[in-house]
Amino acid sequence: MTYKGILLGAVAVAAFAIPAYAVDVKIGVLNDRSGIYADVAGEGSAVAARMAVEDFDPAANGLTVEIVSADHQNKPDVGSTIARQWYDTENVDVIVDVPTSSVALAINDITREANKVFLNSGAATSDLTGTACSPNTIHWTYDTWQLANGTGRAVVESGGDTWFFMTADYAFGHALERDTSAVVEASGGKVVGSVRTPFPGTDFSSFLLQGQASGAKVIGLANAGGDTINSIKQASEFGITQAGQSLAGLLVFISDIHALGLDQAQGLLLTSSFYWDLNDDTRAWSARFEEQTGKKPTMIQAGVYSSVLHYLKAVAALGDKDAGAVIAKMKEMPSSDPVFGEGQVRPDGRHIHNSYLFRVKTPAESKGPWDYYETVSTTPAEQAFRPLEEGGCPLVK
Repeated sequence: MTYKGILLGAVAVAAFAIPAYAVDVKIGVLNDRSGIYADVAGEGSAVAARMAVEDFDPAANGLTVEIVSADHQNKPDVGSTIARQWYDTENVDVIVDVPTSSVALAINDITREANKVFLNSGAATSDLTGTACSPNTIHWTYDTWQLANGTGRAVVESGGDTWFFMTADYAFGHALERDTSAVVEASGGKVVGSVRTPFPGTDFSSFLLQGQASGAKVIGLANAGGDTINSIKQASEFGITQAGQSLAGLLVFISDIHALGLDQAQGLLLTSSFYWDLNDDTRAWSARFEEQTGKKPTMIQAGVYSSVLHYLKAVAALGDKDAGAVIAKMKEMPSSDPVFGEGQVRPDGRHIHNSYLFRVKTPAESKGPWDYYETVSTTPAEQAFRPLEEGGCPLVK
């Protein structure tokens, strides 16, 4: 069965193919479709959701599935308005993706009030499975604790033991600075200063000069997307890395490396939950994604696919889309898919899977477009994320 040509990802299934007991499911892909995070999420996340529906085959499993999408513009008030409208008047059952932690925290609360389901792939704040954890939310792809412990620890262990942070001034940046600072200090390093930068931003020159003046060995970029790209480009223009200081990109996506080019990005260490060239399954899935988008997928987009597929499996297993029952089933059932392999959803709502530390290749090492990463190390799922008992989630008994 094909799903091509369906506006906004709506998936229609012919009526004659639908069993009488069919469960109608409506999925809302909510993200940045026009701004700083459009490349890391955007329409690519909607494509990934449609791929999950296609691979699941709703008609064969007693479901009908519709997908809608909207742009939250990285604004909590805009995202909240869309979410309430979707839940209250448009019969949306589950919201997926939602990059921008401030928006995600708002959707987290609204989803709980509405007793719906929120599958977050795009936001990073570890508070979603900590003090702000909800019985209606699953945090799928990555978080600030994982990033801090993956990249931060590796940089300190390689000699980068004094840090200055350039931090995007909203919930994500604050959480990433907090979690990375804790790792730096626990590893024997020292934080010598930090500066909050406007979000989104374009001119980071004055903040980079503050980092340079701090004398820190490492300038930690607690930002993402276009902010990270601009920070790295401007650091190169100022000769900061050439003078001996290092940049630590604490949340870097393959789309960022593609935009920067290997000449500027080579040597960066980064933590990710997904890379298109990990194995035969990831390569095959990513080739399908690239056919539709012209690009390789980011880990956010891979996470949308994985979370939607697991959600649909849970609904089919129950024959019901009741939020509480579906979340419980998603936590009970192991997850398995071609992008993350085997995984599990913990009681705090954290999906666990392997995490990878990558080094960005030099131009000479790359064999062609999108061949950007060399694997430095793999952290197994049970070690990649914050220990269950340390998050402060009220759901953990």
